Amino acid sequence: RTQCRNNLRQLGLALHNYQGSYRVFPPSACVSGTLVNQPWSAQAFLLPYVEGGTIYSQIDFSRGYHDPVNKAAFPPNGVATIRVPVLLCASDPNDQARTTAAGVPEHYPLNYGLNMGAYFLFDPVRGAGGNAAFSPNLALQPSDFLDGTSNTLGLVEVKAFTPRFHDAPALPAVPPVSPGEVSSGYTGGAWSATNGHTEWVCGRAIHTGFTTTFTPNTVVPHTVGGETYDIDVSGIREGASATAPTYAIITARSYHPGLVHALLMDGSARSIGENISLEVWRNLGQRNDHQSIGEF
Repeated sequence: RTQCRNNLRQLGLALHNYQGSYRVFPPSACVSGTLVNQPWSAQAFLLPYVEGGTIYSQIDFSRGYHDPVNKAAFPPNGVATIRVPVLLCASDPNDQARTTAAGVPEHYPLNYGLNMGAYFLFDPVRGAGGNAAFSPNLALQPSDFLDGTSNTLGLVEVKAFTPRFHDAPALPAVPPVSPGEVSSGYTGGAWSATNGHTEWVCGRAIHTGFTTTFTPNTVVPHTVGGETYDIDVSGIREGASATAPTYAIITARSYHPGLVHALLMDGSARSIGENISLEVWRNLGQRNDHQSIGEF
């Protein structure tokens, strides 16, 4: 637990050093132009501030992470396969590369996801995201956090290799009321029993974010082939469509019994119990709902 909180403090310091350099916090992704297919994550933008400057200097951010130019820097599959220690919790047993069917490293996972809001993430038609701490193409200043940075979640624990759906078509605009509704009404698209939160380089929420649809460690059950999984779901991924909005159910989870560790946008790390009320949890996920939580 101590190491996990220290990781989050380092990430908080990195966020504020980035903001000191650029006057804004990083976007969750840039999903226009040539990066629409492989957008880089905010975690990748923070590399120079977490002792990853050497890696950062060898990335061509004008190209996707699996572009041959970026693969050439760290063959066979580039920076995507590199383990970034500060992004990994020592309690997660899946600290290992995701490999291809041939056993070749393809990606490395992470355990700290960006706060992307309650359910709605991004509308490409309006070019607008939600009211969370991070959003595609949106670089926020501290003054944009009307509730205060101490009342807004920044990064929270997620589990590597989470079962997931992505590009679920036509997700309802209204979020599910209970976890039991997800399997029957909020799934579809591409299924994987292992691939969620396995790509720290990827600027899409299914890999590097979370939503406050449900409170931490809520089980979202889905049965495939007689086996029940605890799943995440993303609708059409950010930047994958010029018209379809992105909605997502991506739950904060950890291997710490009864809690998750969280970074608030003021740079402080907190332990948050899984029994926190959904109302408070969602308020913490919003930067401008005028709900200052105080102690929680």
